[in-house]
Amino acid sequence: MSLSLSNQQLVPEPGSNGGAGGHRGDQQGGRAERPEGRGALSAEEGAAAAGEAAPASERRRRRSDDPITALHYQLSTTRSEANLDVVVLVDDSGCLVAGAGAWPACEELAAYAPLLANPDAVQNAAVGSRIAALTAEVEVQSLAVAGGEVLLCGRGGTAERGASIARAAAGCLRILRAAA
Repeated sequence: MSLSLSNQQLVPEPGSNGGAGGHRGDQQGGRAERPEGRGALSAEEGAAAAGEAAPASERRRRRSDDPITALHYQLSTTRSEANLDVVVLVDDSGCLVAGAGAWPACEELAAYAPLLANPDAVQNAAVGSRIAALTAEVEVQSLAVAGGEVLLCGRGGTAERGASIARAAAGCLRILRAAA
């Protein structure tokens, strides 16, 4: 059976055996799905099927012009690649800007981030003990953006999480500077 791609679905071409074609996927980026057993379309084929030209060097699978969505995509990718439990971007007061991971864990890490970045500011023994426990499993990086400071924090993963956080920091800076 041969198939041709119409505007909205895969349809059998005239003269084929009349088997059912698969419907076009509703995935982001307009990637089409092939019928079962035929293999998935590559990103280039999917873009061509949607009538778009895909840059050959594009490494990102998801992108957004919305800064908050773009930050979430950046953090989600970092979390997955570094096997982190949670990764958050917070302002200098601990307010969550973007995060990836379980929401309660994101909120907790966001609240403690300023104290993790500046442990000398801790004046409460109970808070100090929680900061001490988190310090071993958290990587914190401070980023200067438009005269302010944001903190990127990742918890979990392996000892190599620092390199992943550094790459994420570069991505977050790019997104935040483009939005400014």
